[in-house]
Amino acid sequence: MRRIYIWACVMAAATGAIFAGDWPQFRGPSASGVGDGAKPPVTWDATKGTHILWSVEIPGLADSSPIVWGDQVFVTTAISSDPKQTFRIGAYGDTDPVNDNSPHKWEVLAIDKKTGKILWQQVAHEGVPKTKRHPKSSQASPTPVTNGKVVVAYFGSEGLYAYSTSGELLWKKDLGLQNAGWFFDPDSEWGAASSPVIYKNMVILQCDRQKDSFIAAFDLKDGRELWRTARAEIPSWGTPTIVAGKDHTEVATNAPKAIRGYDADTGKQLWSMGPNSEVVCTTPVSAQGLIYVTAGYPPVQPIYAIKVGSSGDLTLKDGKESSDAIAWSKQRGGVYLPSPLVYDERLYTVANNGVLSVYDAKSGTRIYQQRVGEGGSYVASPVVAAGKLYISSEDGDVFVVKAGPQYELLSKNPIGEPILATPALAGDLLLVRGAKHLFAIKE
Repeated sequence: MRRIYIWACVMAAATGAIFAGDWPQFRGPSASGVGDGAKPPVTWDATKGTHILWSVEIPGLADSSPIVWGDQVFVTTAISSDPKQTFRIGAYGDTDPVNDNSPHKWEVLAIDKKTGKILWQQVAHEGVPKTKRHPKSSQASPTPVTNGKVVVAYFGSEGLYAYSTSGELLWKKDLGLQNAGWFFDPDSEWGAASSPVIYKNMVILQCDRQKDSFIAAFDLKDGRELWRTARAEIPSWGTPTIVAGKDHTEVATNAPKAIRGYDADTGKQLWSMGPNSEVVCTTPVSAQGLIYVTAGYPPVQPIYAIKVGSSGDLTLKDGKESSDAIAWSKQRGGVYLPSPLVYDERLYTVANNGVLSVYDAKSGTRIYQQRVGEGGSYVASPVVAAGKLYISSEDGDVFVVKAGPQYELLSKNPIGEPILATPALAGDLLLVRGAKHLFAIKE
């Protein structure tokens, strides 16, 4: 308990005070996907209005996730002037992007957590998108981030924007063309998806693109660039993760050419390792003194458990699955789109086809593997609270599975529209973003 308390204090000092009920970034505190203290519902039916506190239609098309601070929920969206634009769900391997050249509006919205009323709605940018998007993606895929004072939204090639929690534009920054797509075919533009994260007085952004990739930190007050580190990297879509260590705070990043760690205060690269998948979409998570990284694009589909505080080239020698810096690893079993989570000393991963795999987080021993539901396609990352996993399918169902060493499905709950965004946890609320609406679910 003392270690947990100390860790909580370190993270509060690093990112600003986070209280029960706050979900400040993609996958919540430290990108963990864990809602400590949250007590979300187990059963509901949005198609019948059962246990739905409120729902609000969000204009446009976006698979960015909702975030929560206090009594406000923040979401982003991109509104095409072409009303026929939609997501293409299901399992497919097409690489062709959606070529929507219609004028768009990129917006940030604040919603009252108790009532669903839209408190403010600001247009960040208007114009024709500078890049195309993947059929499962959108022009507003990155999730915003907040520290309770500033809300930062990233729209890829359309820029980085900071607002006060009352909706005042504080600053904006043009980061240039963020052309992220299939490295084999530069014309296959898929759109940016890596979300910004906040550390101390800065917002950190991972920009992996076809040329001149980088990671950089910007002052929350005025957008001034504090540090920038070039990355010899091809496009990736994972969000960086802040990891508090004994000697320094690290930024863990996941990408095809290398998995890397940086000093969060200076941007200096601390460590790197490979091999990794050629297409990387997942976000690292940290627990048990380890950083867990997974990727699922074949043929390399690794899982790595990297020790916090490592340095140098951590690449394992041929035939080795562990080292002084790597607690354990696997070259098969990594997942492609949903990011992993660690809960009660177990690592949980969900594959695109809905196969849930559970491992001992310290040793890597697989405990069980089970398909959730009846197949389908899964893009959203799982979240967990109160001993229950929440796993969302593109078909519009959220499966509640008991966390633990044995598979137990507790409920299957329809939303009534496709789900590509990761849910948020806020006290006794579960916030689920469908293709058209944001739902606040309370039992």
